[in-house]
Amino acid sequence: MESAIVATRHGKVRGSVLENGVSAYLGIPYAAPPFGADRFRAPRPPEPWDGVRDTVEYGPTAPKPAYPRPFDRLLPDPVIPGEDCLNLNVWTPDPGGSGLPVMVWIHGGAFRNGSGAVPVYSGANFARDGVVCVTLNYRLGVEGFAHFPDAPSNRGLRDQIFALEWVRDNIAAFGGDPGNITVFGESAGSMSVNTLLSLDLGLFRRAIAQSGGGNVAQTPEDAALVLAETARRLGVEPTAAAFAELPPSRIIPVQAAVAGEVATFPDAGRWGETTARTAMSHAPVLDGDLLTRTPEDAVAAGAAAGTDLLIGYNAEEFRLFLMPNGLAKALTHELVTPIASAMGVPGEVIDAHRDLHDAPGDLLAALITESLFRIPATRLAAAHTGQTWMYEFAWRSPVEDLGACHALEIGFVFDNLDTPDTAGLAGPNPPQPLADTMHKSWVDFATTGTPGWPRYTPATRQTRRFGDAKNPLVNAPNEHLRRLWPA
Repeated sequence: MESAIVATRHGKVRGSVLENGVSAYLGIPYAAPPFGADRFRAPRPPEPWDGVRDTVEYGPTAPKPAYPRPFDRLLPDPVIPGEDCLNLNVWTPDPGGSGLPVMVWIHGGAFRNGSGAVPVYSGANFARDGVVCVTLNYRLGVEGFAHFPDAPSNRGLRDQIFALEWVRDNIAAFGGDPGNITVFGESAGSMSVNTLLSLDLGLFRRAIAQSGGGNVAQTPEDAALVLAETARRLGVEPTAAAFAELPPSRIIPVQAAVAGEVATFPDAGRWGETTARTAMSHAPVLDGDLLTRTPEDAVAAGAAAGTDLLIGYNAEEFRLFLMPNGLAKALTHELVTPIASAMGVPGEVIDAHRDLHDAPGDLLAALITESLFRIPATRLAAAHTGQTWMYEFAWRSPVEDLGACHALEIGFVFDNLDTPDTAGLAGPNPPQPLADTMHKSWVDFATTGTPGWPRYTPATRQTRRFGDAKNPLVNAPNEHLRRLWPA
């Protein structure tokens, strides 16, 4: 069934009507295709169109590599060809209405994978529950985050800002309230949310950061090391002009090889400290223009004091990256210390965890969960001077010893347990009551400004633990381990 026609600032769109009366408008361009003269440039508006544009299918996805095995079956990542990849999707319960809360999702994928078309990100159930939900694409990898001397940096982040400006200017036509926008994301999407939060853009009222802290930012020097190695392997100069002569299909395999080496061997001597600490080859860069300090530092200095923040992590994040591919079994205790140290884990923390975990794979998973996710999240929560809430996702998947791993909570948040994404990570019968509870908390936060439990303060560190029938409120979880980290 065809939806109502909606007039955006660039042209009219027609979507489709789904179950529960939800209208979906998919693949709406928010910026011009980032190719040709616009490649490695800041985003600019799309060309207006005449007539009514059908928006009933997801639009093209940004150039990206496939996930390596076995992550390709655990994390479905559709590829849709085409250059018009800077597009977004809108689900609304009432395109003719007004004043509905808005949630804008920024996908994860280590800044090199993902899109708004991933099945689990369907916003239909948010719309069913009275929220206008938006998902978006942004440039990835070299295209979005390589730090060139002759092009604006942080292009993928600039894409996100451009999409949020589109939402501000157009969402009222879909029934949404531009004054009540919540931006939310997971992993690299959460790191993006925290970066946007720190910029105090005035483009959203609330933020939800799932599994990504505020300490992710490459120095220009470290970003230059990654670019130089990528350029060397491609046989070109490390400039945007030189890379623009190559199609993305030639760059992506080399980009993926470099990213794999950074992730597997986080060598601070070779790749730089900020790259090794995150084990990601591409990330937002402290370019001195858009980004001048880390999100954590900016928030501690008072940025985003007027923005409500819900932030959290999964209890066993890094098991996703060690268990299904067999790396956990290949690890030895001799390897754990240098890997963890390169990623910024203090020796006292390593020693404390050795008493808790016998197997080296379990030990390294716990250490990197702390260094990449739990500690950065708790630091940002403590630094934020506005209203803050914190959660921990602790439900353990029975699949491949994943436990409460990275990305597992997404299907529960979106109430999309029947998607292949969720089934791959959570197994065939994940608990629907947990999805009911988490999804409602996210809807309540976007609608009323509170997720339903007391605020987080540095004094109490009250944290909602999702994972069983009671979903208890816990005071200062794992405080004895947190205290081992530098302030």
